[in-house]
Amino acid sequence: MKMFLTQINGLFSRIYEKEQYSIEDGARLLAQAAIGQGKIYIKGFEEMDVVSKEAIEGAEPMMNAAPLTNIQELTDADRAIIVSRFSNNNETVQLAEKLIERNIPFIAISGSVKTDATDLTKLADVHINTSLIKPMLPSDTGERICFPTSMTALYIYHCIKLTFDEIMDEYQ
Repeated sequence: MKMFLTQINGLFSRIYEKEQYSIEDGARLLAQAAIGQGKIYIKGFEEMDVVSKEAIEGAEPMMNAAPLTNIQELTDADRAIIVSRFSNNNETVQLAEKLIERNIPFIAISGSVKTDATDLTKLADVHINTSLIKPMLPSDTGERICFPTSMTALYIYHCIKLTFDEIMDEYQ
């Protein structure tokens, strides 16, 4: 557990250092929806759906947040957050392409996988890298274990929300 604590603290520190400007940009993008009477639609894929649950049903829900269930409902006043384990997840990339077709600005949170194919890092208005693309810890057998993707996505979400809330407090 001590090794895990060390690794997770290091990961969160790296995310803060490398992604703080993207987090601020993402919060500004979301604030446009809240200020302009739009909604913030959220879709998490697989285990990353925990971000949707936190934003909508958590103890401190995000202002104007709603689940992204029907892309046809979105208007140009809306913004979206999509969250995936990896930036090259096919289903997530397809959703990103549909958002682009409808001119809906969006944030993507995912582990950036190096690829020549189109992925979230190239499609999103703001991409925030979880920096987590493989398990963190070596096991006794030499394999790697402990892949806390949803924990990392929640950390990023809370960083975005803190910044978003500050922006909204200043606006009001």
